[in-house]
Amino acid sequence: MPTKTDHATHLCARPASEWEAYLLVNSGLPGPRANLVLAQTVADLGDEFLFQRLITHDANSAPTNSPAEFLALCGTIGYGHLLVEHHPAALDTLRQQANDPRWRVREGVAMALQHLGDHDFPKLIRVTEDWAKGTPYEQRAAAAALCEPRLLRHPAEVERVLHILDTITASVPTATNRKAEDFLALRKGLAYCWSIAVAAHPAAGKPLMEKWLAATDKDMLWLMRENLKKDRLKRMDAAWVAENSK
Repeated sequence: MPTKTDHATHLCARPASEWEAYLLVNSGLPGPRANLVLAQTVADLGDEFLFQRLITHDANSAPTNSPAEFLALCGTIGYGHLLVEHHPAALDTLRQQANDPRWRVREGVAMALQHLGDHDFPKLIRVTEDWAKGTPYEQRAAAAALCEPRLLRHPAEVERVLHILDTITASVPTATNRKAEDFLALRKGLAYCWSIAVAAHPAAGKPLMEKWLAATDKDMLWLMRENLKKDRLKRMDAAWVAENSK
């Protein structure tokens, strides 16, 4: 399988206007996994003009699991680099992409935000505090971006992440259309995000999970119990997991 260096060598030998053909052939789609190594390479090497062009491949022209969807994924991830470079429109564009009907594009938004987090995690926290009040898809992107173990290094920052998760989770019982794709995506995301944040700061996280485990809402209980199944929480405190799984 080609490495990131292999992809970079091939792309750098050609003008960016000719990259799309290579991306389509090497996308990994249709299939279970897109070629994320190539996608990250494009994000590292591309520029604003390229990323803008790639995201014009919308859900109508580039449906889910088609090679063309990969173009939109690459462009979306690339916007994380524009965020780091303080591009004025990058955040608004990513917020629009967070509401895309294609799950891979939405996942690309989380990856783009994590790139910002690698460079300035406090800024990522500030951005996601706003997204936590947005649409279910935006809430899911915020939670997924924050709940990456490599980013959760400092207790004070993890406490803020837990507060954001708490705010997002509080919207679950008020949801009216629980069969909608956006609600289901948020529910699925929260079903693992809590375990990551709590494992990073058990003292602050466990009481918050216990509060929601005492709720009566069926979706709330499901997503919290799904978190309790994660090995990271069992390694953290097996007795606590067992007690709260009853």
